[in-house]
Amino acid sequence: MTARRSGGPTMHDVGKLAQVSAMTVSRVLKNDPGVSEATRERVFAAVDRLGYRRNQTARSLRLGGSGMIGLVVTNLANPFYSRLALGVQEVATEHGLRMLLSNSAEDAAREPELIDDLVDHQVEGLIVVPTGSRQQHLAGAMRHVPVVLAARPPAGLDTDCVLVEDFLGAREATARLLADGHTRIAFLGNPPALYTGAERLRGFWAAHEESGIEPDNDLIRQGLVDAVTAERVTNELLDRADRPTALFCTNNRISQGAIRALYKAETTLPVAGFDDFDLSDVLGIPLTLVSYDADEIGRQAARLLVDRLEQGDAEPPAPRRVTVPTHVVRHGVSRHGPSRHGPSSGQAPGSPRGTE
Repeated sequence: MTARRSGGPTMHDVGKLAQVSAMTVSRVLKNDPGVSEATRERVFAAVDRLGYRRNQTARSLRLGGSGMIGLVVTNLANPFYSRLALGVQEVATEHGLRMLLSNSAEDAAREPELIDDLVDHQVEGLIVVPTGSRQQHLAGAMRHVPVVLAARPPAGLDTDCVLVEDFLGAREATARLLADGHTRIAFLGNPPALYTGAERLRGFWAAHEESGIEPDNDLIRQGLVDAVTAERVTNELLDRADRPTALFCTNNRISQGAIRALYKAETTLPVAGFDDFDLSDVLGIPLTLVSYDADEIGRQAARLLVDRLEQGDAEPPAPRRVTVPTHVVRHGVSRHGPSRHGPSSGQAPGSPRGTE
């Protein structure tokens, strides 16, 4: 168990009492000769006073470990991954660890190279957002260091992971649109091979089944990879004679592309999507967003990794799965559902509306 999870003092707490940084505490615990004797005495006094357990992580540092963990994400330009990285860094700092960050850019061929490079740099452990379901290279890395997966589950691996309530979040957001009276909801999804895309489509279907409404397969579009492809697909849907009355988008980039298409077409359709994003509450269009704490995904993944590091030579626990909850937020949502004559047109998305 980590000190944080068990309620005990952390390396950060020791540093605060000793009036030094967590990194200095780490240096003291690994007998760094560059630390003054006065600082060393203050740190050990704080350790004794707080009853800090000098865990296996500190032990490995004293024996010459790198004191570094690696984080591999798929798209650092996406604010989700930036927040996840901040969560990892927060917990790493509490334990006197440094973080090395790599970006795979959703390139499945590049990811194994990044993993090998981090292992070669002697990281103590890895947190990885895998690019897909082919994860054999991670099994190789696990022979050297513990590995925790974030946002996507392991495929054929026995390791810890931290996930989001993808299915439940998508089901709730879709149910809100259905309750508003929308029966023709388009689904704009990322590649179906991705766990998040598959789970969010499953939630979309489940909400329809529970409402007794059959989704229109012609309105289900998958394989969207960015805002540009989402904008193009949204334009195609708007050009249909039987166009949808609402849109469901599986991530923030797809939502933003759809919103841009609506703005350029000078029309307004309710949009539901995964991931909250900056200024979503001031756009003035009907938005139903599945929100969650991306920082917490990083924090939970880092805590699981530190747990593994603290085990040392002890029998490791069975793989654990932590799920971060979601909740739905709504901005500018009409309570009256779609018009009998179809969605409104000629109203710019920036026009004022109420907020729920």
